[in-house]
Amino acid sequence: MKRDMDLARSILLALEESNSNQGWVDIKIEGHAPEEVWYHIMLLHEAGLIKALDVGSFGRDEWKAERLTWAGHEFLESSRNEGIWKRAKKIVAEKAGGLTFEVLKQVLIQLGKEAVSGA
Repeated sequence: MKRDMDLARSILLALEESNSNQGWVDIKIEGHAPEEVWYHIMLLHEAGLIKALDVGSFGRDEWKAERLTWAGHEFLESSRNEGIWKRAKKIVAEKAGGLTFEVLKQVLIQLGKEAVSGA
């Protein structure tokens, strides 16, 4: 399965909106199969952006998110503005040939700095 940074961002936004601080959050993203969402929840957990757990059974993965981590909040804040998000993805795709998380994060931070200094 391919990593989808837009889906990952949507999951982070949905988790933030849930206002849950206890238990697992059942995240559903329109247009994406549950298995695709679970896979991206696992990736976000591995990246340290969320706390999550595989609650599946009988060899079937079913990842549930619990909460954002500090790093997750930081990434979400840097990617919240839709215009900056689209611009960062475009820059990274054009310059790097693909969307790597670390490069995307750095470009988001730089664009945020530029937005603040230009204000």
